[in-house]
Amino acid sequence: MSQISDAIAPSGGRLRPRARRLSDFTLIAPAAATVILFVLVPLGLVVRTSFANAGDYGGVEGGWTFANYQALADPVYIKVLGYSLYMAAANTVFCCVVGYVLAYYIAMKPARVQSILLMLIIIPFWTDFLVRVFAWINLLSPRGPVSSFFDLLGLPGVTEGWIPSDGAVFLGLLYAFLPTAVFPIYASMRQLDLSLTEAAADLGCGWWGVQRRVLLPLVQPGMVGAALLTFIPTLGVFVIPILLGGGKKQLVGNVIVTLNTEFRNQPMGAAASVILLVMMLASLAVFAFWSKRRREALR
Repeated sequence: MSQISDAIAPSGGRLRPRARRLSDFTLIAPAAATVILFVLVPLGLVVRTSFANAGDYGGVEGGWTFANYQALADPVYIKVLGYSLYMAAANTVFCCVVGYVLAYYIAMKPARVQSILLMLIIIPFWTDFLVRVFAWINLLSPRGPVSSFFDLLGLPGVTEGWIPSDGAVFLGLLYAFLPTAVFPIYASMRQLDLSLTEAAADLGCGWWGVQRRVLLPLVQPGMVGAALLTFIPTLGVFVIPILLGGGKKQLVGNVIVTLNTEFRNQPMGAAASVILLVMMLASLAVFAFWSKRRREALR
């Protein structure tokens, strides 16, 4: 009882600084423990494994070596890295452009219609990701619905070679990450006074002028969030390139899975994971720097 009374100041029942610090620590401790146990410790183990020696029959033998990173400097892996960056950048651009158009269309509708449209975007998340990818295989297959549609138009054989192909991979990536691009942009638009668009139109701005001079600068936080939520996860995707691309061209995520399973080389797989992590952190830094410079330019 005395300890509790000592922690409370005489005036107004306010907590003393020591008790306030103890209270703050009690609130932060669960989150800090979760981050340490489930984020920092696993990452530390991956980094440590990336410098270890691989066993002759799989597993990790310990020791310290840079051989795993040197092996990833092979032109084969460099090509995979370049292809991953290309696909992630292209997917990010298309998701942001299409996501902006969809978010603008939804934001212009009445509140009740907005709820329905957002629900339609969320519905695909209720099914397993693997099931949705297999659905695209059936849609784009030579005897699928898309092929039958072109046959009715008198264009037989249009879908030949669509599965597997780079185009199918790109379409699968766009389908997978488009909803994650729509929601941040839509959230930014919801905070705007859309009467600004009417005022700009009254002043002589066309549709593109309104988008470029009014809306795009104001929804920049949502665009940056959409880009991050699209670019970074795309680098680690491995299901879509295998099923829709036939595994002919792999992303970094495919290399990590192959090294850990088929090659049974966990240290080298860990090194590839560390490289992927560095790429993600570098992407965050680039987007943060660009966003800061953009805000300063708009002031």
